[in-house]
Amino acid sequence: MAATRSLPTDKIAAGIAFVLGFAAIAGAWGSQLFGGLVPCELCLEQRLAYYWGLPILALVLLLWNRLPLLVWYIAMGIVALIFVWSTYMGGYHAGVEWGFWPGPTACTGTGDGISFNDLNNIDAARVIPCDAVQFRFLGISLAGYNALVSLVIVALLVFSIIKQAQGRRA
Repeated sequence: MAATRSLPTDKIAAGIAFVLGFAAIAGAWGSQLFGGLVPCELCLEQRLAYYWGLPILALVLLLWNRLPLLVWYIAMGIVALIFVWSTYMGGYHAGVEWGFWPGPTACTGTGDGISFNDLNNIDAARVIPCDAVQFRFLGISLAGYNALVSLVIVALLVFSIIKQAQGRRA
């Protein structure tokens, strides 16, 4: 009887994390370019995790069996920490939208201190409020979904790291 080889669940989990992250950032860009949603300052900051984390994760996936194990662990840890930060930013932004805590003064507030002279300045950038929800699905804003997606990505990456460590001990 031939021995059966088990699936590399560590690499599969990391691959799913990459696909999920890629779908999330593609959805963010799609909602902006085709859906007409304009990102606020916090929305743009949340995208940074995808811009930094996904390329690193792509390199790890491409060089999976060629990376020294220590480099693999460090890279996977860095990507996981980047998405922990993304989870925090998504949760923070969702909390700002719900009014649980104040947001950054650059994109939230009452609008005090604006004069009529400011209205004549055509070159002034339009500030998109961080506390105004542009879209909700099932009662959750896009910032809330970012927090949830980022949390799932972190869980998949941690699972991958644990599986890799267990495989090395076996």
